[in-house]
Amino acid sequence: MARNEKEGQVLPSVKKRIGVLTYRGEKGFIEPGFLRRMVREGEKMNLEIFLFGPQDVDFTARKIRGFTPTQGGWKNAWFAWPDIVIDRYRYYPIPKHAGYLAFRRKQIFRYANSRFANKFSVHGVLEQDPILRKWLPQTLEYSRESLAHLLQRHRVVYVKPTNGTGGRGILRVVRTVDGYQLQGQTKQKKKITKQIASLGHLYQRLEAWMKHEKQGAERFFLQQGLELSLVPGRTIDARLLTQKDGTGAWRLTGMGIRMGAKRSSTSNLHAGGRAIPAARFLTEHFGYEMTKQIFGECRELALRTVSRIEEHFGPMMEFGLDLGIDVHGNVWLIEMNPKPGREIFRQLGQNQRYLEAVRRPLEYAVYLLRNEQQELS
Repeated sequence: MARNEKEGQVLPSVKKRIGVLTYRGEKGFIEPGFLRRMVREGEKMNLEIFLFGPQDVDFTARKIRGFTPTQGGWKNAWFAWPDIVIDRYRYYPIPKHAGYLAFRRKQIFRYANSRFANKFSVHGVLEQDPILRKWLPQTLEYSRESLAHLLQRHRVVYVKPTNGTGGRGILRVVRTVDGYQLQGQTKQKKKITKQIASLGHLYQRLEAWMKHEKQGAERFFLQQGLELSLVPGRTIDARLLTQKDGTGAWRLTGMGIRMGAKRSSTSNLHAGGRAIPAARFLTEHFGYEMTKQIFGECRELALRTVSRIEEHFGPMMEFGLDLGIDVHGNVWLIEMNPKPGREIFRQLGQNQRYLEAVRRPLEYAVYLLRNEQQELS
């Protein structure tokens, strides 16, 4: 139901009404291009769909100031309570996001996706599964003792924030003959490279970095570095998108390879990386038969992982999995994101797959509503 602004009335509607919860700040929405496309695709599916932030909800009148795209920007109008809400809010533990958790905990909407936890907590859940354990890099909460331990066992160790995204706030520590080399990117996207002579100085430098980069109650953890340099001097990994479809089943929407920029500690596209078709890249490096095996292992890992996550956190709708494929063809789960981007498919020119990736959350939300309706009838 959309409100008629002139008459001040909420008009009835027979369409399924889907709200997309996201952050709306003074400068507008994060990821506006994707959100714009999501609303447009919803309209093509005969859905009433709109964006909103926590501040847009009028609890007393049970209505929401929702936003929809126009040719050059966004327009807003009053909408009635949505039938279901897709949570697309990318939360960080900083003041401007302080109200999100309390808002999300309120039992006010039917959500299509459950809340998630930070990366370190998720690793702890997955590590309890003996089958998944073989795909997980060694991961420990930061301490000087843990860092020394990991650097003894591995030439490369990553220092990561529990709520980081886009490769920001991550440091790569490389053990060298002269000490330790640091490579990373700040939250403000400034790249740094530094040589450290001793372990004592390394502790001091890392702790200063974490203090400066920390946002709110955020913590940092350590992760085993992997030999992902299939192309010399570049960080390589795979982004796999798995989503539920209109029947409620998990599907692998697609996978692409991400090649990091020169002298970058991550492969992220936002940090200057580029996308490469997965089949072509892997076949060039491992041959057809091994590539087929790698794809099969990626599929098994993804489906096992999302099943384990749902057992612990409740129903989900999609995940972007960052997978490391090392120089020996071994597959590793680096991290997973419950509110993933789809930009890799656009960069690969896979426009139909990108469109499918946009539509699937909407199809799944409609599936949930239909199931609910059948149970009540």
